[in-house]
Amino acid sequence: MITGLDHVALVVRDLDAAMEGYSRLLSRRPDWIGRAGGVRQAWFQLPNMALDLISPEGEGAFADGIRAHLDAHGEGIWALAFAVKDIEAAQRLLTRRGLKASAPADLSTRNAEGAERFWTTSSLDAANTAGIRILLVAPIREPWPANPPTAEPGAAISELDHVVIHTANCDRALALYGAKLGLDLRLDRSNPDWGVRQLFFRCGSAVVEFGASLKEPVSDKPDAFGGLAWRTPDAVAAQARIAAAGFDVSEARKGRKPGTQVFTVRAGVPAAPALVIQQGDAP
Repeated sequence: MITGLDHVALVVRDLDAAMEGYSRLLSRRPDWIGRAGGVRQAWFQLPNMALDLISPEGEGAFADGIRAHLDAHGEGIWALAFAVKDIEAAQRLLTRRGLKASAPADLSTRNAEGAERFWTTSSLDAANTAGIRILLVAPIREPWPANPPTAEPGAAISELDHVVIHTANCDRALALYGAKLGLDLRLDRSNPDWGVRQLFFRCGSAVVEFGASLKEPVSDKPDAFGGLAWRTPDAVAAQARIAAAGFDVSEARKGRKPGTQVFTVRAGVPAAPALVIQQGDAP
C-alpha cells in the first residue's frame, strides 16, 4: 500500500527566511514556490522525498489552520505524507482498519509565472494516529524535477535518512504504523544505558524512527515529532560546508550505529536540531 515517504511538511512564519536556511543546509535551491488556499509553499525535491515549507499569508481555512498550529506549537514538522499506488484503495483499506481517512481530494499550487502543479491527497484523522498528522499522496501527474546540489556532491545533503517521532506507547506505534499502515518494522531495540526503546520502520529508502523513554510509564500521551536526520556521502566535508554557511554545528563523530559518522546542526532552520549522518565509508 505505502511505497515510500512522499514529503515532510513544515510550517513556518517567514517562508523566505526558511527557504534561505534550508537552501544553505541542504545545498539545494527550492524546486517550486507557489500559492494556494491562503498559504505560500516552497518545495525542495530530494531523491527519496520532498521537503514542503508552508507559511500562511492570506485568508482561508487552510491558512487559518496553519496559523493556529503555529500559535499552539511553533515552527516545525506539521505532517508526514506517505506515497501510495492507489489512493482510493488505500483510503478504503485504512477505513476498514479503523483509521478515519478523508475522501481523496485534488490540490494545486500556482507559481509566480502562472504555472500549476497538481496532486491528490487523503488526510487521516489525528485522533486515530496519536496526534500525528498523516497524509496519503497519490502518484503525481507529472514528475517534479529536482535541482542538483550547489556544492560538491560529497559535501551536500543527498536525501533524508530518517524522521524521528517521540512516543509514550511503543505498542500503539507498532499497531498503527506496522499493522495498519503496513510499514516494514526492521528493528525493535531497548538500551538501558541510553534509557530508550527504539522502533525503526522502513519506508522506501527512508526510515520512520520512534523513541520511547524507558524511565517513563507507558501512557496514552500523544506522539510528537522529534526531528529530521539527513544523509550525506561525507560527514566531514558536509560538516565543514555547513559550519562555513553560518550554522552552529557539532564536530563529526562516530554514530551509535556501527560504520556511521554523524554531527548535529544545533539551530538555524525550523525542525532543528537536526542530525546529519554518513552511512558507511566516505567516497
